[in-house]
Amino acid sequence: MQQKTLSVLVRSLFPLLALPAIPALAQQSAPAEPPAGGDTAVQQVVVSGIRASVRSALSVKENSNSMVEVVASEDIGKLPDTTIAESLARLPGLAAGLDRGNASQIVARGMGERFIGATLNGRELASSEPNRAVRFEQFPSESLSGAIVYKTQNADLVEGGVATTIDLQTVQPLKYNGRQASLKADALYYPLAKDVDAQTVRPRLGGIWIDQFANRSVGAAVAFSYQKQPSIEERKNHWGFNEDHSADLNGDGKVDKTPWGFEDELKSGTNERSSVLGKLEWKASPDALITADLYFARNKIREPSVQHWTGDVGNWDGWQTGNYSNVDIRDGYVTGATVKDVSLTTHSTRWIQNMDNFAGGLNGKFNVGDWKVEADVATSRASRASQWADVRNTTANNGTLSWAFTGNEQQSYSYSQDTGNLATFGAPQLVIDNDGHVHDRLDSAQLSGALPLDLGPVSRIKIGARFADREKSYRQTTWNISPNNAAIPASAYTTINVPGYFPALMLNDFEGTVSSTFGPGALDAGGRTPTANDLLAGWRVKERTSALYAQADLDGEMFGLKYRGNAGVRVLHTSQTGEGMESVNGAAPTAVSGGASYTKALPSMNLIFGLDEEQKHQVRFSLARAMSRAPMDEMRASRQISMDTTPGSQQPLTGSAGNPGLLPMMANQADLAYQWYFDKGSLFSAALFYKQIGSYIGITTDTTTIGNRQAVITRSINGEGGYVRGLELVYQHAFTRLPAPFDGLGVAANWSYNESDIHEYTNDYPMEGLMRNNGGVTLWYEKNGFEARLSANYHSPFVRMPRWTAGYMAENGEETYVTANFSYYLTPQLQLRVGLDNITNQKVVYTQNANAYMQNVMEYGRRYNVGLSYKF
Repeated sequence: MQQKTLSVLVRSLFPLLALPAIPALAQQSAPAEPPAGGDTAVQQVVVSGIRASVRSALSVKENSNSMVEVVASEDIGKLPDTTIAESLARLPGLAAGLDRGNASQIVARGMGERFIGATLNGRELASSEPNRAVRFEQFPSESLSGAIVYKTQNADLVEGGVATTIDLQTVQPLKYNGRQASLKADALYYPLAKDVDAQTVRPRLGGIWIDQFANRSVGAAVAFSYQKQPSIEERKNHWGFNEDHSADLNGDGKVDKTPWGFEDELKSGTNERSSVLGKLEWKASPDALITADLYFARNKIREPSVQHWTGDVGNWDGWQTGNYSNVDIRDGYVTGATVKDVSLTTHSTRWIQNMDNFAGGLNGKFNVGDWKVEADVATSRASRASQWADVRNTTANNGTLSWAFTGNEQQSYSYSQDTGNLATFGAPQLVIDNDGHVHDRLDSAQLSGALPLDLGPVSRIKIGARFADREKSYRQTTWNISPNNAAIPASAYTTINVPGYFPALMLNDFEGTVSSTFGPGALDAGGRTPTANDLLAGWRVKERTSALYAQADLDGEMFGLKYRGNAGVRVLHTSQTGEGMESVNGAAPTAVSGGASYTKALPSMNLIFGLDEEQKHQVRFSLARAMSRAPMDEMRASRQISMDTTPGSQQPLTGSAGNPGLLPMMANQADLAYQWYFDKGSLFSAALFYKQIGSYIGITTDTTTIGNRQAVITRSINGEGGYVRGLELVYQHAFTRLPAPFDGLGVAANWSYNESDIHEYTNDYPMEGLMRNNGGVTLWYEKNGFEARLSANYHSPFVRMPRWTAGYMAENGEETYVTANFSYYLTPQLQLRVGLDNITNQKVVYTQNANAYMQNVMEYGRRYNVGLSYKF
């Protein structure tokens, strides 16, 4: 792997956590508004600069009754990063899987996206992904004041996050004094775009406006963002090996496993993201506060690319043995060779992916006697429309292929024919695989009441109820068009030459060329009849949940130590239905459905013991039962079945299917932490956690009953679980006691170790999301209007599901991601900013099928930005 030296360097810094001189910017910020779950520690919103954000974050962490991590704004509309995903990925115990080079879905405490709950202002979010995962890069810094990551459970938290629940928070305009506004503009520069003949510079704009009216009884906030980011990628992918029908190539009497083929890609596109936030607060009386808010985000991805596929080297039962030469065999696998008489296809493709996300609601807080009553109604919508279109040509005459895919990112190959010459290829074909649509709707209503008490250790009770109705669906259409005399002129293509890749033919105007060659409606799914496979791929899942909870806030003395905390229970009932289509022995699909219902009790307790009068030394302890629901796409009822129709046959049915009867994954968990707040903006923390997870969901071959007949079906099931446990260390410090100018320095470091005995049912992989080691070091400096931040974050290899297909898993290799940011106030209002992202050009590497020679290597390149911010 590349960057070994840097990875070792970052890891070597982690032991310094034990020394009193390394601070945390990994917790780069804290929301200045009351967190979800009843914590009301922070009352002031306006913070400024890195030092203030660190102190604000620690204030929330220190005063919360839960174990939390915090992201806080450094100033109005200014989180530490472009999106909240980047900030979350630097928090202790957290990391992010990358999508198109951007931090996207969160991994926490060695657990993947299925164990992450996500809320916005305490409300559950719909998702444009087929499962439940939220893409956190859709939330830009302008729209949020911060986030709280709950590592332990509260009864008043929306259920769904065994690993963590991440509550994103928007500004509260009535907590600001007077009108405030901020605008910023950036130029994004992506050097790698030069390779693929794409535009290297793109814009990013954003702003926020906050004001109060009617004697400060009405507050309003509006925020917006727009970014057109280059979507650039250079990639080579190994398709896997012929494991059981290969032949002996070198005459040693052993079967040599040959590859099925390879694929490369040069991608040149744009990822256009925009969002708008509107929020209105009305202090109707001293006893009533009404809040209305909405958030809308749109993500439009358009990615032209050119690919080459070589699939004629599998040597099925030895039919190509005579064409092989220069064979390199390692561990029984053919990792390099030269093969004659091989065809190759070139693919000028276009991927579009348009995602819309909406969340809105109405909230009321009222004082009714001694009761504090809160009512909330909300809706969330998400959709995703995608289409992969491919104009493909196959070589008119076969050639000779040479390759060396030896693992450790070593991938090279060559072809005897000129792939940059259109005359090398035959007639074009259009393939749409596929035009797909996801829709997710989530409506909810909540009511709660809190009453102060003086009843022994109980200082307050809170009771509440929540009702939610969710429906998610997917449909797709696929088609091919192959006119007999189709032809595309060479002038329609540009030849791209990138070192290490075949010369590539990319269409200049994909849509225009497709329209003129294959017909005006060639890319339109309207009016087309879905294939049987399309019908079987479609599904709809409905989920209705009601929950009641009661929670007591605690304040007392035990073992001679003052303590505070909470204890409660959440009881929920869920009914779910999965719908889809069924095909038996290739017959026309027919409708099928199934479902389940369940009731779960989720008790929780959090206790914080102060070891001194000032509570600078704290011991925190938590016990809870938590749950994470099954991925919604795996709850589909769709299935394909084969059966022996011989009269009297008792052979079992076989096939593949979804599983609408999936139950949630449950966890009994315990947390123990020691925290020492030894100075302003300074913390040392050591934490242990243990989770015993039951009913772990994975894909396997399952014996079940369908229509009173035994069946052996490949599908997701609730299988055996196991433990997840870990250690987390955090140290952060602001060196304010050093002589000037060094008193502007600060440092933050965190490290976590996770382990589990849970394995996936696919390839016996470790549990998805399990990073044994991850952490980061951040150095920062703030003085006289100048700010600088240098961060390095590392994670060890982990298993992820990078595609829509739930059964597809790969090991994401270890990564060290380095960024730097600099800013300077040219005037009290005008700030100049410079950012350096992925400084070491870290690649993303997937190793597939647990085979070190089978890798998918992706390069996104370094990224830079220069911008200005102006405060009003």
